[in-house]
Amino acid sequence: MTSEPTPAAPREGRLQPRRSLAVCALIGAAVMAAVDEIVFHQVLHWHHFYDRSTPGIALLSDGLLHTGELLALVAGFFLFADLRRRNTLAPAHARAGFFLGLGGFQLFDGVVDHKLLRLHQIRYGVDVTPYDWGWNLAGLVFLLVGISLTVHATRHAPDGTART
Repeated sequence: MTSEPTPAAPREGRLQPRRSLAVCALIGAAVMAAVDEIVFHQVLHWHHFYDRSTPGIALLSDGLLHTGELLALVAGFFLFADLRRRNTLAPAHARAGFFLGLGGFQLFDGVVDHKLLRLHQIRYGVDVTPYDWGWNLAGLVFLLVGISLTVHATRHAPDGTART
């Protein structure tokens, strides 16, 4: 008499809060890059990733940004799926990481790309001050939400073993 094999039970692993946070920060940064690329570059035509050259270079820079964002998103979701498969995803840290990624990308873009490197401005032909304030404050809000969620997750699972 043969019996059918039973499916293997999911492995119970120790939660990985740092990895959960990092993986979802990657996903959050990729999502914000996608929002920037789609809304501000393609739909509104406000700017390109690199506006200090020819229109062809500007489009190429958008394509490279889009490629990087898609690669980060795919890699992030593969890593996220691996955390889920191993049953080591720390959901509260994952949520925190997502917001940290959103805010981190937006603030990096607003401060480094816009002001320090001057790769592009948010919009041309207008006073950019309100746009800069809005962009950077929104990024700061995302970042502060991520920090708050990280602190909350860490306090409620300090050793990484509690299921949140």
